[in-house]
Amino acid sequence: MNVFRKPLVLIIIFSVLAIACNRKAEEEEQSLARTAKGLYSYGPEIKSFTDCEEGREYWVADSAKTLELAYSNFNFEKPYEPVYIEVECRIIKSDSLIVSADFDSTMVVTKVLKITKEIPEGPCN
Repeated sequence: MNVFRKPLVLIIIFSVLAIACNRKAEEEEQSLARTAKGLYSYGPEIKSFTDCEEGREYWVADSAKTLELAYSNFNFEKPYEPVYIEVECRIIKSDSLIVSADFDSTMVVTKVLKITKEIPEGPCN
């Protein structure tokens, strides 16, 4: 009976530690989520976002699959026309093997809050 007790206790301890670490990682991921406001440009080769407040430029990954659709609904004659957007997103380090490597960071859009052709007065103009 004692032979099984020590491994069982170790398994329970490691399970509790693994669950605690996983929760901490989920909390950190959620804390990285933020709302971004700025100019978005879309075209065949570039998907970029310029943050109005910071002036930083990001490569855009549309995980919600709604940003590119909303942009294309404007029916611009030329690509890369900027629009003003407000989105919920996460900022991650860009992958060095694809086009996004030209950008330091990638903005992963999780939810589109607002998209409009009218660029508001202020730092975006």
